[in-house]
This record gives sequence, C-alpha cells and structure tokens, in this order.
Amino acid sequence: ENEKKMVALTFDDGPSEIYTPILLEGLKKRGVKAAFFLIGESAKKNPGLVQQMVKDGHVVGNHTYTHVQLNGMSVENAMKEITDANEVLENITGRQVVYIRPPFGAFDEELDEKCDMIQVLWDVDPLDWKCQNCDTVVKRVVENVEENDIILLHDIYSTSVEAAFHIIDILQQQGYEFVTLDELLL
Repeated sequence: ENEKKMVALTFDDGPSEIYTPILLEGLKKRGVKAAFFLIGESAKKNPGLVQQMVKDGHVVGNHTYTHVQLNGMSVENAMKEITDANEVLENITGRQVVYIRPPFGAFDEELDEKCDMIQVLWDVDPLDWKCQNCDTVVKRVVENVEENDIILLHDIYSTSVEAAFHIIDILQQQGYEFVTLDELLL
C-alpha cells in the first residue's frame, strides 16, 4: 500500500542544451522521473538529450513544433504544428507520443476532436519564466502544492532547474513521491 502522496513534475519549452543536461543529472541523482513537453524544433537540434530523457524513464510529450498558440490559427495549421513535433519526437525516440501540452494551455474543441492525444495541463504554476527567481519559485510551489498535483516548470532557465531540485528535496521530506503522468492520470 502506497502511503506517499503523489505529485508530478513537468517541464515545458525544452530541451535546452545548457540547462536540460544539468536537470537530467539532478533528477537521476534524486531518483525522480518527470515529464518533458518539448518544442519540436529544439528537440530536432538536441536529439541526444531527448534520447537521454527516454533512457532515464522520463515522459516525452508534445509542446508543438515552434511554440505557438494553437487556438489562434486554423485547425490545419494547428494540426501541422502538432504532427510536425510528433514526427520529430517519434523519429528520435522510436515511440509514439501520447501526451500534449498546448502552449499557454490554449486548445479549442475542434482541435481536441481532431487531435488524438491526451491533453495535460497543470495545477501549480509558479510563473517561473516571469520571475526567474529560484527562491520565489520554490516558495510558490511548496506553499500551493497538493496531493496529485501537476507542477509546471520550464527547463530553459537556470533558476527553474535550481528551483526544481529544492522543490524535490523539500517535498520528498514532506512525504511526496514524484511520479510520471501515467501513474497520476491513469
């Protein structure tokens, strides 16, 4: 019987050739699995990092090809952004991409019907991209997180990667277990 409280860590907008390797190393050291919602064109430039994520047991998800607001364009163009990203990720990982996180959480109904993927939003958003302050990000997450929450961070800022490590260390001490999306959503 699992007495731990589950929580999922997710990272958007990567991979970053500078910060993602540091993050992957720190996650491995802490025995934590996360989900990475990758931008297709960044993944294409950093295939080794994407392969490392899969090898380390992380979930790789779709965050569109160029980070666009999907509901601000035609369904055809939006679908192209999604399928182009899937193609890149599937070519690199050899696996089907199941999860999508639309940039800005923006998706419309018509797209939802066309797109046969599981949409993943978030529960805790510390606005790390905006403040880029490690302590603030840690405080916002730790004070607001609850059991079964999905935490949103971005692995393209050093402050967010550093914050992620503090968040993990604090929450693990509080009895939280970091799980992948499939464990949380299924």
